[in-house]
Amino acid sequence: MLIAMTMGVLQVDIVVPVRNEERDLAPSVRRLVAYLRADFPFTARITIADNGSTDGTWAIADRLAREFEEVRAVRMEEPGRGRALRAIWSQSDAEVLAYMDVDLSTDLNALLPLVAPLLSGHSDVAIGTRLARGSRVIRGPKRELISRCYNMLLHACMGARFSDAQCGFKAIRAEQARALLPLTQDTGWFFDTELLVLAERAGLRIHEIPVDWIDDLDSRVDIVATALADLRGMARLGSGLARGSIKVPRLRGSSPAGARPAPELPLQVVSFAVVGIASTIAYILLYLLLRGVMSAQAANVLSLLVTAVANTAVNRRLTFGISGRRHAARHQVKGLIAFGIGLALTSGALAVLHSPSRALEVSVLVAANLVATVIRFVLFRTWVFGKSRADKGELIERDHLRGEAFDPHPTGARAEPGPAPATRA
Repeated sequence: MLIAMTMGVLQVDIVVPVRNEERDLAPSVRRLVAYLRADFPFTARITIADNGSTDGTWAIADRLAREFEEVRAVRMEEPGRGRALRAIWSQSDAEVLAYMDVDLSTDLNALLPLVAPLLSGHSDVAIGTRLARGSRVIRGPKRELISRCYNMLLHACMGARFSDAQCGFKAIRAEQARALLPLTQDTGWFFDTELLVLAERAGLRIHEIPVDWIDDLDSRVDIVATALADLRGMARLGSGLARGSIKVPRLRGSSPAGARPAPELPLQVVSFAVVGIASTIAYILLYLLLRGVMSAQAANVLSLLVTAVANTAVNRRLTFGISGRRHAARHQVKGLIAFGIGLALTSGALAVLHSPSRALEVSVLVAANLVATVIRFVLFRTWVFGKSRADKGELIERDHLRGEAFDPHPTGARAEPGPAPATRA
């Protein structure tokens, strides 16, 4: 076990989790130390968290801790990034707890905007995002597709509002971490997502930083295994929140004035289903009424259009808890685009029928409309009633400017050097 002797107040503890990273560890830590000494105005420590390495990683980490006063090394026999972060963050004496991947895929110039809003008290959690306006990302199409699909699932199934759960560049205020870490269970890669979802449920303010990101081509992450583990984590966390077995405390003030909290996913599903059944009944009745005076395709288009406008308005109010006129027109436009998918499905179903009976015609329409309803629910949660990319960009840029404006040393004084070297107990 290694402990650090801290001089003065430690403001930021940057954890670098590693497992079998003997090639990247030394150059990355040396680069990080150089950045902290030249460009970082806060007292900081680098904690190398070796979790279960079987190569020469631990020997390199130990040597770096002896070489640099800003560095300490902690070794854990069991692997797991989530396990390592929870253990070290739980015992850290810093005001802000951060972590970054050892490959330093994120440009280090984003570190100061990441932690400054937390140290000023403006925000509680900060994350780097590769999916917001202003981000510059270089990575393969496979990882890009998986990342976007994963975040879309989080928005649809967990009601998440943050844009990028998987970027290995995050920070949290220590007092908030102490309240949320006992609620986390994951020991692997899902730990990030779990902590962010809990932070949102606790009412914490999440600050997002658009980052420059270059993917590590030598990454040892098993994408398929990680994706499956993330899906299991989502199912466990979602089930616990829905059943009430995971009780999240309210850590920051109430919802903004005039805003209604969005209902939980199970309630949204029930509400959407009830509205959907009523819409389907109205759609069929209207279709049968119009069918006597126009063609099947024309009756289908008009019936869907009328019921889609009503469906969007009712779901906006009842299912997703949005009232008032703000963005109502935009929601309707997006709802009509979602309606276009339903139109394509139902029109396509009608097109493949050849001289059907009226009963078969209606049955096929009902089946196609049910499929369209499921797709529309996902679109409503992730896109129609979610924050637009422009809104997120504006919020991120506004927070980014606030972070840049924060002056940690008004008198121009530099922070004292980092903590003393790690010593073996």
